[in-house]
Amino acid sequence: MSRTIPAAIVSALALPEVSPFYAVEMNFDGGSVRLWTGYGDRTIDGETYLGTGNLLDISGIEEIGDLGAKGASISLSGIDASIISLALSEPYQGRTARVLFGVADVDDFVEVFAGLMDVMTIQHSGASVTVQLTIESKLVRLQSANIRRYTQANHTLRHPNDDFFSNVTDIADKELLWGRNA
Repeated sequence: MSRTIPAAIVSALALPEVSPFYAVEMNFDGGSVRLWTGYGDRTIDGETYLGTGNLLDISGIEEIGDLGAKGASISLSGIDASIISLALSEPYQGRTARVLFGVADVDDFVEVFAGLMDVMTIQHSGASVTVQLTIESKLVRLQSANIRRYTQANHTLRHPNDDFFSNVTDIADKELLWGRNA
């Protein structure tokens, strides 16, 4: 998939000294977590991202020419053990996440990956914890079967107040006289 890179980023990448960065936005029920691979806070698209330095690692991002469902992995190491309860208690699967690329001293950015949070693994080693989160492409949903039945019970799951299919069983074996005298 080709994407347009803003002219300011292209110009900055042509300079002899470049300071690129990645930023990650993960949307949980309790709010969004925004991190970037630099130091201090950074405002991107009107939102504040917390600097993690080299504690944030992003891998698995690749540009492909077909519509294959690829994934990415985000790893945050050196976390204090007391913060880990948030990762254990907050529902995350199926929530959206995106990865941005930018260059220091340039306000523009490029979204290099967007998908759904899938699996979070936590590794505890003494005083620090490493959290790794895999993000799957939204195309993964196309690979799973969407099972729906044309029944009142299945329809009520999606539309609780609608009784559209309630008379289907009554008319299933009914003989209809059409175009002739009864």
